[in-house]
Amino acid sequence: MNWKLAFQIAVTHLVTKKKQSIIAMLGVTFGISMFIIMISFMTGVNQFTEDMAMDNTPHVRIYKPLDIEDKKIVAINKPQTDKHWYVVEHMRPKNELSKIKNGLMMAERIEKMPEVAGVAPQVSSQVFYNNGPVQIPGTILGIDVEKQTHLFELDKKMDYGSLDELLKASDVIVMGKGLAKKMNIKLGDRVSVTTPEGNNLSLKVAGIFSFGIVSMDESRSYATLATVQKILGKDPSYVTDLHIKLKDLTMAKPVAKRLEAQIEGVRIEDWETANASFFAGNQIRNIMTIVVCLTLLTVAGFGIYNIMNMNIINKMKDIAILKATGFQGSDITAIFLLQSVMIGLAGGALGLLIGFFVSYLLSLAPFPAGDFVRIKTFPVNFKPVHYVFGLLFGFLTTLFAGYFPSKRASKVDPVQIIRG
Repeated sequence: MNWKLAFQIAVTHLVTKKKQSIIAMLGVTFGISMFIIMISFMTGVNQFTEDMAMDNTPHVRIYKPLDIEDKKIVAINKPQTDKHWYVVEHMRPKNELSKIKNGLMMAERIEKMPEVAGVAPQVSSQVFYNNGPVQIPGTILGIDVEKQTHLFELDKKMDYGSLDELLKASDVIVMGKGLAKKMNIKLGDRVSVTTPEGNNLSLKVAGIFSFGIVSMDESRSYATLATVQKILGKDPSYVTDLHIKLKDLTMAKPVAKRLEAQIEGVRIEDWETANASFFAGNQIRNIMTIVVCLTLLTVAGFGIYNIMNMNIINKMKDIAILKATGFQGSDITAIFLLQSVMIGLAGGALGLLIGFFVSYLLSLAPFPAGDFVRIKTFPVNFKPVHYVFGLLFGFLTTLFAGYFPSKRASKVDPVQIIRG
């Protein structure tokens, strides 16, 4: 088989039948460009929602749960049997503190682990934000400002004011954007905070932040560890949570299990367990993305097959002439396979360019996010693997779409075609 001659004939066919060649190429181009646009946008949205959820989520969280222990005083000295039943209703928990014993020392030890990037201690408490006669329930978190900034980049979530203001004065907080809006609070205003135990403190608002998650922005505020300990009336060693960031996110479960074996009296929760429902939804979105894109490619593939099939049928007389002049069936197959490959590569490359261009324009388009979601333009993902897959699909689809019709065409009797 003379591949050089086959290539020359394939190019001649494509050039002389420009309209058919362009239609076949555009079929590939449309399918690939739509695939690139769809997968870039859908994976971009999925990545944005995942990043938004993980932004302030520790890889491993250590805290002390307040559980109601099922211990019945009347049954301590006399075990429960089939003859003796002890039923206690409306049990109340003991007045236990949610304090982690030796929490700050524990944080120092954990930070020395090679897998750990850092540990941020916190003091968390439910509070009421007093807005005149109205009490708005929420949460106040006492943080180590420097560690919170380094590990969770809280300073980048500030819309007004600065997180460093917490270090410059006492009795200062930063509030969520939604909470500040509810209370009609601005920078420099003071807000009265009351704990469930009745402790009260007036705090100055030094900043307003937003995570883009309404449930957090409408209820949360931050202050220093010392300020929240002061509100609760606790000593400087009082810590309720340890938020751990790891160097490798995938090590969260093994690290959590190792810490569980070493530390007693606390609950240790990795990020996958804490966000199970969210990531289940994220997996469903990823599956839907794959299904939609594969469906789009499959439909495009059938379209390409039909175009290539019609293209070969329209060239039956050319095939008959070639066979009459001595070309074998394998030569005919090679000629049309080369045409299919050239159409696939040209159409695929053009489809990638158009898909990238439209995706780029989409990434510049303003996103109507409202007041809370921290995003200005549509989230678009430009992963090279998508473009490689798109070009590979265009090549393989046109290869198979050209092979089967050309294989059938190579078996036709040239005499019957020429006679008409």
